[in-house]
Amino acid sequence: MYDVGLLDFLPIWGVFIATLVIVLLSVEGGYQWARHKHRSEVEKEAPVGAMVGAMLGLLAFILAFTFGMAADRYHDRKIALLNEANAIQATYWQSAMIPEPHRSEVRQILRDYIEERLHWTGVKKTKANYTWNDLLNKLETQASLVGAGNPGGVDVFLGSVSAVVDLHAKRIMVRERSQIPTTFWVALYVIAILSLASMGYHSGVAGTNRSPVSIAVAIAFSIVIMLITDLDRPGEGFINVSQQAMIDLRTWVSAQNP
Repeated sequence: MYDVGLLDFLPIWGVFIATLVIVLLSVEGGYQWARHKHRSEVEKEAPVGAMVGAMLGLLAFILAFTFGMAADRYHDRKIALLNEANAIQATYWQSAMIPEPHRSEVRQILRDYIEERLHWTGVKKTKANYTWNDLLNKLETQASLVGAGNPGGVDVFLGSVSAVVDLHAKRIMVRERSQIPTTFWVALYVIAILSLASMGYHSGVAGTNRSPVSIAVAIAFSIVIMLITDLDRPGEGFINVSQQAMIDLRTWVSAQNP
């Protein structure tokens, strides 16, 4: 599994609430600091507004970049799923060129492997009888026996088996080991706190009362962070890659002759 990140101990909804509290406290802290400071010295609003604008622009850039990272990983998971399903199907087809009893053994391994893939991603109504490691070891053993008995005659089949193994490793990487780094999350929250505290400070310097707009900003920012977290945690939240390609493959394999 991947390393525990900054927010991994919180559920998706907990990330939203924690971020909302942090944002509101940051804005209020900046506002109170400005109001307290204003009693002893006068600060012009225009220079502060320019600096706050620069801070918020930097925050928007970092936020967009982080969202892009999470969206790219989501896209990578979709492509990896489709490629793995295609590789399994191709291996099943090409097993027709190998002799018995290896043909039946390979096809049963692939059936079990499809079930394991669906179980791994949390699809309901699936039952995994073996771990992926056991199944891939069995598949590689069968491929080695077939290759030894038919040197040079089953290269296409052996290539397909190799593709299944490689794509398994890729799916593990993009699903469990490619999350946004903790250091990046820390930097994002530090910049957010400073930027939003500066926004509150600007309101205090301007002498305005607390605006309901700050609550809207806090909610909007927290929703975006929640969406990024959801994209970054496959299988946990509301945004998940559809496993329909693997489900369709299971249906197709079930309809084939053993």
